[in-house]
Amino acid sequence: MSEQSNQIRDAIAQAIGENPVILFMKGSPDAPACGFSARTVAALQALGAPFAAVDILPDPRIRQELSALSQWPTIPQLFVNGELVGGCDIVTEMYESGELAEVLGVEQPTATEPVEQPAVGARPMGIENRLS
Repeated sequence: MSEQSNQIRDAIAQAIGENPVILFMKGSPDAPACGFSARTVAALQALGAPFAAVDILPDPRIRQELSALSQWPTIPQLFVNGELVGGCDIVTEMYESGELAEVLGVEQPTATEPVEQPAVGARPMGIENRLS
């Protein structure tokens, strides 16, 4: 493994450790680059949960090292308190069952709408992408 790969993996591990809720996604929360990332962001925003986000698209090594670290092949990947929660389907199911609100420690909205379009309102906290 090259020195650069180790630096990327270390930066990913550090970002996961420093951010209680972090989403590795395609694009940004304001401009998701795939439907799966958009649906995952919509679930987090619908709960009003603050989260950090990292765009994996600028450097293919980010995705490679992230998947090697998490043992999860697909993007997006949501981590809560350093643990991989899962990808879009798992996050969406957890949102609809109320389990996601519980994991995030936030209130479940009284009426949970199916997650399709990004919710308007809650703004995620930003994270500097130091992985590229």
